[in-house]
Amino acid sequence: MKKIKFNKPLIIGNLIILVLFFLNCDKPTSEDKKVSVEGTTTIDSKAHKKLLRHVVLFKFKDSASVGAINKVIDAFSELPNKISEIKDFEWGINNSPENLNKGFTHSFILTFNSETDRETYLPHPDHKAFVEIVGPVLEDVLVIDYWTHNK
Repeated sequence: MKKIKFNKPLIIGNLIILVLFFLNCDKPTSEDKKVSVEGTTTIDSKAHKKLLRHVVLFKFKDSASVGAINKVIDAFSELPNKISEIKDFEWGINNSPENLNKGFTHSFILTFNSETDRETYLPHPDHKAFVEIVGPVLEDVLVIDYWTHNK
């Protein structure tokens, strides 16, 4: 039977590197922990990247047909495929039982990485074309933008 020879200095050196690596890894502190409603603990990232949210609420005219509203939804949903500065997009229809929506029924949320990205989006030809589609069926619009915060 052949004996296997180990290079002890190499093994010890690799073990030291491994130990130093694990000692330098960030360990969660009490400031990094949050307790959820269910009582479970989650770890938040220290390097939370702030994102710019662009929230658009639509109140459609009473005369707007379902087909016209669906055309608006389809056109808005296509913008992320046409404008690369849009990093995320979602939409939904109000279903709040509080009855405080003041006639606004549809919500659209766009995400940008920067104000420069939003500044590119607003005058973009594809956004302007969308505005032409929605205009005739829109009674009112409400827009708010905000930077996300991680507390």
